[in-house]
Amino acid sequence: MDWSPTVDVILYAVPFFVVFIVLELLSYRYLPDDSPSGGAGRGYETRDTATSLTMGIGSVVINLGWKLVVLAAYTGLYVIAPVHLSAGNPLTWIALFLLEDLAYYWYHRTHHTVRMLWASHVVHHSSRHYNLSTALRQSWTPFSALPFWLPLAFIGFPPWMILAQQSISLIYQFFLHTERVGKLWAPIEFVFNTPSHHRVHHGSNTEYLDKNYGGILIIWDRIFGSFQPEGAAVVYGLTKNIDTYNPLRVATHEFAAIGRDLVTARSAREVTGYLFKHPGWEPGCAGWDSAVVERAEPARPGQ
Repeated sequence: MDWSPTVDVILYAVPFFVVFIVLELLSYRYLPDDSPSGGAGRGYETRDTATSLTMGIGSVVINLGWKLVVLAAYTGLYVIAPVHLSAGNPLTWIALFLLEDLAYYWYHRTHHTVRMLWASHVVHHSSRHYNLSTALRQSWTPFSALPFWLPLAFIGFPPWMILAQQSISLIYQFFLHTERVGKLWAPIEFVFNTPSHHRVHHGSNTEYLDKNYGGILIIWDRIFGSFQPEGAAVVYGLTKNIDTYNPLRVATHEFAAIGRDLVTARSAREVTGYLFKHPGWEPGCAGWDSAVVERAEPARPGQ
């Protein structure tokens, strides 16, 4: 087996990310601003961008070690898989493209709807700006993502193929984080995730909460009922913004909020609720619906 392609493609993409961030920044300086947000969250702000870049650098460093654990887990399941799929067969790549994107959808959706998972993912939504640097504002606690891709290794996809497709998906998603691209040709908007769809995902507007989880494709959102088209101007950030540029606090603030809530828990039910129900859940909340719970959430950091 040839494991040489497991070198993380993202590392090689970083210089290109920086180039495109600079180009987008210059576009705000020298070209007309037609941001669909109508002004709020458009363009770049020095401290916000510095925080996003710092979070991205930290994520890359952490993943240098964590990817070894991921590779070991994928390899262990691949070795015992009843079938080993051939990388030389184009159908293998097509199947991997679809299944990896489906795995990403459910990873992404659960990391919005389960509070312990949201505590990691909230980092990516903590900026009140929306530009290419926002794409690099990544979690420093990526460990909860592993289970969602393990079935692909057991199905028989070589571990290096899984890692390569994950990298392709992340590179694609980098370019979704921009207001410089409006809506695209309707057939593209129907099938693929686009900047317009992903702007909705980053919105704190009530109608935009927990929508458009797709990675490369938007069809999963259409199938599973989480799709929302872009309409009203998007207000970026959290429903209760944390108002800090401190990277350590950005990385950990929701874990700290969970800790504070657990201290006040009076029963096993409340402990379970604070950990595993939707962000914003409190004793007495009815149901799991995100819009209801988020609107009912009192003003505390991280939600």
